[in-house]
Amino acid sequence: MKHLFFLVIVLWSSSLVACPVCKNYSTSDFKIIDASVTHWQELSTTIWEIKVHGIAGATTPTPAGQLHNAPVLGYVFPTSLAPTDVGFSATEGIVALALTSHPDFDDTPLWDENLDQNYNNDGIIWHPHWVVLQKDDRVKGGLSVKQFKKGDPSIQLPPTNPGMPMFMDSPGFQVITKGNSIKVIIPNYRISHKTNFKFDAVAAFMQVNTEQSNLPMLGVYEVYSVLSKDLSLPYKVQLK
Repeated sequence: MKHLFFLVIVLWSSSLVACPVCKNYSTSDFKIIDASVTHWQELSTTIWEIKVHGIAGATTPTPAGQLHNAPVLGYVFPTSLAPTDVGFSATEGIVALALTSHPDFDDTPLWDENLDQNYNNDGIIWHPHWVVLQKDDRVKGGLSVKQFKKGDPSIQLPPTNPGMPMFMDSPGFQVITKGNSIKVIIPNYRISHKTNFKFDAVAAFMQVNTEQSNLPMLGVYEVYSVLSKDLSLPYKVQLK
């Protein structure tokens, strides 16, 4: 619980400090009003959903034209799952499912989301990532995706990872946007058949860094909304 505690303090203290670009995306499309994870027992599947005041997924980032400083928008489910439940080696941090859009790069090399037979141009289409979040005072949002030294033999990532030295995976789950809802469908075996976890819902702006050693590779710079208000992960999986 200590990690959850620092997450609560960091998000609410630093979400008040906005970067200039972040303000461009502070719209109703990222004001969360509801979230759920539903376990369909007959199908051995969970359906994760976030609902917003506006139109979910309608707002995507304006390209930076390069990888460094590339913007990333996300609808994020922080969870009580363990890193090992989703294929990572054991590590400290918060396992989160992030549904993201970022037009400057494609980090899902196994998937052709826009079906044009080019696997390297789909970053703008909303797609999922498993990540491990850690406290990071170097960025305004106070969080970053946990990194490791490239080639570290002690680190385990799922085979669907995008090849970056971060606790990140590109699992390829189906993402559906319709009206004020964004959903993702996950087979139970992809979360080690864990269906009794807790979760929350967050909308955030992130940014890539490839040039500055004093900043994380992928940091959170603004939090637009937190469903629980205090990031206490109060929500439970429902049974269908």
